[in-house]
This record gives sequence, structure tokens and C-alpha cells, in this order.
Amino acid sequence: MELLFPLLILALLVPMFLGIRRQKKEMAKTAELQDSLTVGDRVLTTSGLHATVVALGDGTVDLEVAPGITTTWSRMVIRELLVEDDEEFEEDDVDEIVDEIPDTEAPVEETPEETKRRLDNE
Repeated sequence: MELLFPLLILALLVPMFLGIRRQKKEMAKTAELQDSLTVGDRVLTTSGLHATVVALGDGTVDLEVAPGITTTWSRMVIRELLVEDDEEFEEDDVDEIVDEIPDTEAPVEETPEETKRRLDNE
């Protein structure tokens, strides 16, 4: 019975200690990412916004979300760097895909009376 209380305290402190260590590692990783940002990097923010870094301040970063549209964010919202694919999706690929879609006939329009008759027969 005398060992129960120290074991209980130990059982509570060990997970807390391990959680703090994991959190510190994540914070260090995030700080390193935010310090390594350069102009032209594609990033993902904590809110899910995909953008390109166009300017860097002390605690801020300007992100271009569309051509000519720039917004200013805190550096802390940068969640990860996005890796550019070697093969960019090209506009010509859309034409090839559209050409491959088979032609389908438009559905036949039926009057309300025909619909009622069809449903009554089923």
C-alpha cells in the first residue's frame, strides 16, 4: 500500500513528460520550416490555403493565392511546404480527355402524364 501512491504519481508524470518532449520536437520542426521559407515556395497554411510566398517580413509572409492577389499572413500559419510535381498539368491534356468522352444521348423528356402512367405501371 505504501508503494501505490508513488507508482500512481509516476504513472501520471511519465506520459505527461513524454507528451511535452513530443510537443517540443514538433515546435522545433515548425520553427525550422518557418525560418527556411524563401520567395517562390509553394506552401499550405493551417486553414488549408495553397499559395506561393512572394515576400517575407520578420513575423509575416505575403502569399499570392491567385495571379495578382496577395495577402499578408503570420508566419505561424505556414503548415508545410508543398513539393512541386515534375509533370505539371497542361491545358492540352484537358482537350485530350474531353475528346475521349463518348457522346451520350440526352435523356428523353416526358410529360407529367407520361411519368404518372409509367410509375403507375411499375
